[in-house]
Amino acid sequence: MSTLKEVCGGLPLEPLPVNRGRRSGIPHSPVRTPNLTPQEKKLALKNSLRYFPPSLHEVLAPEFAKELQTYGHIYMYRFCPHIEMRAYPIHEYPCKTRQAAAIMHMIMNNLDPAVAQFPQELVTYGGNGQVFSNWAQFWLVMHYLSEMDEDQTLVMYSGHPLGLFPSHRNAPRLVITNGMVIPNYSSREEYEKMFAMGATMYGQMTAGSYCYIGPQGIVHGTVLTVLNAGRHYLGVESLAGKVFVTSGLGGMSGAQAKAAVIAGCVGIIAEVDEAALLKRHRQGWLMEITKSLDHCMARLREAKKNKMALSLGYHGNVVDLWERLVEEFDTTGERLADLGSDQTSCHNPFNGGYYPVQLSFEEANRLMASDPITFQALVEESLRRQVSAINRLADQGMFFWDYGNAFLLEAQRAGADVEKRGACKGEFRYPSYVQHIMGDIFSLGFGPFRWVCTSGNPEDLAITDVIATSVLEKAVLEGVNPSVKQQYYDNIQWIQEAGRHNLVVGSQARILYSDQKGRIAIAVAINQAIAEGRIKAPVVLSRDHHDVSGTDSPYRETSNIYDGSAFCADMAVQNFVGDAFRGATWVALHNGGGVGWGEVINGGFGLVLDGSVDAEERAKMMLSWDVSNGVARRCWSGNSNAYETICQAMEKEEKLKVTLPHKVLEDNILEKALSCYP
Repeated sequence: MSTLKEVCGGLPLEPLPVNRGRRSGIPHSPVRTPNLTPQEKKLALKNSLRYFPPSLHEVLAPEFAKELQTYGHIYMYRFCPHIEMRAYPIHEYPCKTRQAAAIMHMIMNNLDPAVAQFPQELVTYGGNGQVFSNWAQFWLVMHYLSEMDEDQTLVMYSGHPLGLFPSHRNAPRLVITNGMVIPNYSSREEYEKMFAMGATMYGQMTAGSYCYIGPQGIVHGTVLTVLNAGRHYLGVESLAGKVFVTSGLGGMSGAQAKAAVIAGCVGIIAEVDEAALLKRHRQGWLMEITKSLDHCMARLREAKKNKMALSLGYHGNVVDLWERLVEEFDTTGERLADLGSDQTSCHNPFNGGYYPVQLSFEEANRLMASDPITFQALVEESLRRQVSAINRLADQGMFFWDYGNAFLLEAQRAGADVEKRGACKGEFRYPSYVQHIMGDIFSLGFGPFRWVCTSGNPEDLAITDVIATSVLEKAVLEGVNPSVKQQYYDNIQWIQEAGRHNLVVGSQARILYSDQKGRIAIAVAINQAIAEGRIKAPVVLSRDHHDVSGTDSPYRETSNIYDGSAFCADMAVQNFVGDAFRGATWVALHNGGGVGWGEVINGGFGLVLDGSVDAEERAKMMLSWDVSNGVARRCWSGNSNAYETICQAMEKEEKLKVTLPHKVLEDNILEKALSCYP
C-alpha cells in the first residue's frame, strides 16, 4: 500500500509497479468505440508514451495498445495507485502551501470509490466525467502540487499538467481548461477520437475541476426542484401523497431517492444497473428495491394512500415503468404519477448513458461495443417509446420536466414527439427545470454554494451548519423581499434536514442555495471561525457550475434566456476570467457538462479560507463577481427578477454600475417597423 508521500513523489518508474489490470468487484466504464484509424491508434500510443522515458517504451507500448484495443482508451491501469483513495485530512499531505494541499484533498475525494462512478477509469460521474485522462497525469499533478510554492501556478490542459509556471501569491494556484476545442470540431464523434488519442478530455462540470462533493450536491438541487415543482405545477406546499417518477441512481442521479424522501413525496426511481441500486441502498439513500413491476404498483398505491415518504428503486428499465403506468391508467382510469422527469446520462446516450429497453444491462454493454450502429438504433427506438408513454400521462394531468441531462434533446434527435409548435430553438413540449422552476431562483442570485472542511472532521462540518443557519436566519430578520425569504426558509430547512439524513459521502462537505449576500456572509463567518480556532483546518469554498453565472447552456442553465443569446458563452468565460483575478485559489473552464459535449461552456472555482484577513477579502471580492455577473446578464436579457435584484445591488454598492435594458412595451412598434422593410 502506497503512502501519500509516495503518491506525491512523481511517476513510479524504478521499479515499475505491478500491472494488476482492472480490479474486480467495482463498476467500470463501458467500452468506448472511437473508431480510430491505424495512424490515429499509433498517435494515441505515442501520446501516452510521452510520459515515460524511452527505456520503458518496449514494456509499456504493448499493454497500452491492448488497453486501447480492449477498452477504447489508454487508462494506464498499471499506474492506478495502490492506496486507499479518499480525502485525507489536509495536514497529512506533504506540501509547501495549504492551498495546494486543499486541492489534493479535493482531487482524491473525486476519485474515492465511494464517490466516483468508475474510479479506475478516473470517471467521477455522468458516465464520462473525467478527473484526468490517465493515471500518469494523476501522479504528475500530485507531485507538482507537493512542490508548488505561493509564487507558482500549475496549468492544466484537458487533464494534462503543462507544468508549474512563475506567478505571484494573488494569482490562482491552479488554472484548468478541459475540452476547449475549436467550435467547428466540437462534435461527439470528434470528441471520442480526440479523447482516445489523449488530446482532450471531458471534465463534465465538477469532475474535471476537482469540486465534486458526492451526490449530496444534487440531492439539494433536486429537493429544491421537486418542492418548487409542487408549488408551480400542483399548487401545493406539501408533497405528501404525491408521486414523482424518474430514472437513474448512478452518479449525480443517485441523489434522487434521498431528495424525494426529504421533499416528502413518493419517489419511484428506475435503474438498470444493479450495482448502482445496491450502492445507494447500502448508503441509506434508497429505502427499498424491487424487480417486480406488480410490487412497484402495489407499493406506490399504498404509499400514496397513506401519504408516506418513500424511495423505491425499481431494478429495470424506466421505459417498462412508464409503459406500466400507462397500462394502469388504461385499465383502472387511475393516473398514479403526479410529477415526472429523467436523470439518465442522456448527454452520452450511445456509450452507457442511456440503456435501451429491448436489451438487458449485460446485453446492452456487449452490443454497445460490438455493434454500435445497431445499439444506437435501439436507443433511439427506446427514447421514442419512453416519450410516447410520458405524453399519454401528461395528457391526463401529470407534469413532466427535462432535468437538463439532454433527455429531450436526444429524444428529438431520435424522432420522438417532443416538439413545441411555434417555439424558438431550444424549447420543447416540456420545459427544462430551469425554465419553469429554477430560472427565477437563479435570477434572484441564488445558486448551489458549497464548502468542504479539509480537516475531515465531522465536528467542523457541524459548526459550519450552525454558522450557515444563523447567517440565513439573521438575513431574514433584517428584512428581504418575499421571494428571497422563501428561498432562505427552504435552505434553513435543508441544512436542518441534511444533518439528520447523513448526506456526507466522501469529504466533509455541505451545500445550500444562497444569493450573493448570503454567500459572502457565510464565507466571512466561516473564515472568522477558522481564525478563532473553532474550525480546525482550512475550508474550501466552491459551487456547482450549474449556477446563476457559471454556465452558458441553452438546454439547461440559460434555457430561460430569450434575447437570442442563449447559445453565446460570454458569461461563462467572463466568470472564469473574473474569478481568476479576484482571488480564486483555482479556476476551471470546460466545454461540455450534463447536457453534453459541444452543447455548453461552463466555468468553476475553488477558494481556500484559512482564517486570514487576506482570505476574507478574496471571498468578498470574488463571490460578489461570481454571482452578480450572472444576475446582470439575466437582467440584460429582460428578466424582471434579475432587473430588480441588480438595481438593489447598485443601490448598496457605489462601484457597481450595470447597463440596464429599456423595455420595448409595444409589439406593434416592432411589427410596424418590420412591415416597412419586409
